[in-house]
Amino acid sequence: MPHIREFVWPDYDRVAALWTAAGRDVLTRAELTAKLTRDPQLFLVAEVDRTLVGVVLGTYDGRRGMILRLAVDPAYRRRGLARLLVAALEERLAALGCPRVNLLVLPQDTGALRFWRALGYLPQPDVLCTKPLGVTRPSAAASDTMLP
Repeated sequence: MPHIREFVWPDYDRVAALWTAAGRDVLTRAELTAKLTRDPQLFLVAEVDRTLVGVVLGTYDGRRGMILRLAVDPAYRRRGLARLLVAALEERLAALGCPRVNLLVLPQDTGALRFWRALGYLPQPDVLCTKPLGVTRPSAAASDTMLP
């Protein structure tokens, strides 16, 4: 029987290894530290016989919840662990008063789309826009010279 609980820092190396095994990018300790200052109760791990086998990371901004990443060890897939993790996260989001949960799925990831649709998540026609920050921007004076 899987046990789902909140992430604690001694889990970090096992979570990082799980993300790697599942083909996901690994969040650094600094990234997680910043995330955990907001809503640590939305970072959950699943264990089977004390082996960390799944993880889900969510966040809530006071208006919408987001599922940022879900991963299950490839050796433990098809056992309902992802569904359990998502259900536990949804319960915590609901307890915070969250009215809606969003997530991103790449269109070519048909398996993920089937999984999320089976849980009631519906694709939306929204367009994802993204902008990396930290890039040097032209100064106001320089940008004025570029205007017609």
